Amino acid sequence: MSDLPKVLIIGDSISIGYTPFVEQAFEGRAIIERNEGNASSTEVGLEKLDQWLGDTQWDVIHFNWGLHDMKYINADREMVGVSDGRQWVKVERYADNLFKLVTRLKKTGAQLIFATTTPVPIGVNGRVPGDHVRYNEAALAVMMGGGVRVNDLCAHIEDDRRAKGGKVADVHYTGEGYEYLSRAVIHHIKNALHDVPAR
Repeated sequence: MSDLPKVLIIGDSISIGYTPFVEQAFEGRAIIERNEGNASSTEVGLEKLDQWLGDTQWDVIHFNWGLHDMKYINADREMVGVSDGRQWVKVERYADNLFKLVTRLKKTGAQLIFATTTPVPIGVNGRVPGDHVRYNEAALAVMMGGGVRVNDLCAHIEDDRRAKGGKVADVHYTGEGYEYLSRAVIHHIKNALHDVPAR
């Protein structure tokens, strides 16, 4: 069993994009793992969190939910146009779910880092542009109340999203965009690892 610190990344497809860069940055210094598949919404998080945590003693957990919570879905949880469905997890329930998730994550004893939700640009399907602002405000209130570190990924990329690799009318990013997002993730994980007690 490796004595290297263990870091778990929980998130959606945005985290799928930046995790390889994080793994590369910590090669030989920390073990970086990510939840299997897409962490999707907080509803899915509540269903699967124990499975993702497993029995590993995590030193740092970097986590995010939001983009899937705010999307509009049909009865089969498939994304549809805003006028054709309902919002999967309304912002008030999102905050309640995050509180429950943070409560469970704290029991791990790991250093926790919450990443704010990246921007929802104009022209995107299945989400309302700008909704990330409301969801981030709700999430930040939960994190502040729980004393959880925050990686403000939204602020990191929002001021010039297109120039930093944001796709047009799409919440996703180019390879350059994911590399740019990874810089903030790497920075916050590195800082959190400094506070991990020696084994």
